[in-house]
Amino acid sequence: MELLTPSRATILQRANPAFKLVLFIVLFLVTVQTRSIDFAINQAAVYTLLLFILGGFPVRKTLLIVLPFMLLFISSSSTMILFGKGDTLWWQWGLVRITEESFYRGIHLGFRSIAFAAEGLLFVSTTPSVKLFYALMQSFRLAPRYAYSFMASIRLLPMVWEEFLIRRQALQVRGARIRGKGLKGLAEHIRMYAVPLLSQSIRRAHRVAVAMEAKQFEGQGGRERTYFYPSRICWIDGIVLMLLVLASFAAYAAALHFPWLGITDVRYHA
Repeated sequence: MELLTPSRATILQRANPAFKLVLFIVLFLVTVQTRSIDFAINQAAVYTLLLFILGGFPVRKTLLIVLPFMLLFISSSSTMILFGKGDTLWWQWGLVRITEESFYRGIHLGFRSIAFAAEGLLFVSTTPSVKLFYALMQSFRLAPRYAYSFMASIRLLPMVWEEFLIRRQALQVRGARIRGKGLKGLAEHIRMYAVPLLSQSIRRAHRVAVAMEAKQFEGQGGRERTYFYPSRICWIDGIVLMLLVLASFAAYAAALHFPWLGITDVRYHA
């Protein structure tokens, strides 16, 4: 996860994580309801630009992160372009049928996918998981038993990966080989890896649960809890709200006054 660790602090990192989560959920919903292809293109461009400016990464690292966006665009749009419905036929070969309507819907879907990816990366890169769960407990009254359980599970993931590497190295030292192929080989692979790792994870989870119960992390009894990371709404959250609203409004205004294709609704109407 060091790839998604910013190297510089931005205003998004100082915002309240719970409040920021609500803002990005609203942005996701706006992107889901977008029917204009011009608005979708502008959203992808604006949120990718915000990732460069407010993500906290160097430019080279940001370029490395957004490099898969092209693959995401192709994979998202190609299916709709090649097999979508439409009346104005451009080209057909067997089951592949490209129409004008399916082409524009595919382009629209591809740019919406880029907008989703940019929004998600912008939120993940500027929101530490520990502070997010602390904010959810304080702002949304999330039960501590669930919040601390999630935080513990996140901390355990590197340990599970380390155990997998140790298990693989141990099997290599022993000279163990998977002889079967197909379903038999898959069953042998599961027996050699999944069963030991699962048993270790169950034992570790039980020890963590007992420790949390001993430390009274269950959050029962109606007592007020104290938090190491207090989470409050402040003026920075207002600036972040205005910034994200202005970014979305700028994308919409640019789609109205400077359209790329002039298609306001890409839905197919038979």
